[in-house]
Amino acid sequence: QVQLVESGGGLVQAGGSLRLSCATSGRTFSSYAMGWFRHAPGKEREFVAAIRWSGGRTYYADSVKGRFTISRDNAKNTVYLQMNSLKPEDTAVYYCAADAGRGSYSLTSPVWYDYWGQGTQVTVSS
Repeated sequence: QVQLVESGGGLVQAGGSLRLSCATSGRTFSSYAMGWFRHAPGKEREFVAAIRWSGGRTYYADSVKGRFTISRDNAKNTVYLQMNSLKPEDTAVYYCAADAGRGSYSLTSPVWYDYWGQGTQVTVSS
């Protein structure tokens, strides 16, 4: 069973930066990609960014392009989300997700992912 643990969240002023980490454990070799999603109060869970384990191709939501950067360290089985120029609307619980290698890729869809972390709170003040 795959376990995901997010860290790095906190309270930051608008315009500031945070780096989130997602440490994985268990059998993850079959996973095709990792994704970051966020769930803000009163809103549904939405896609933020994703990255392939092999090759490192990245995907971003339009709302975070140019501000957020997703990366991975294959040796450490860890994925990062560098968040710059944070805005109050970025406030949410951020979740890391991994797929089970089933194929038919839909990296921006939360339904496609099989494993989820517990989330880390990011609060951006004005």
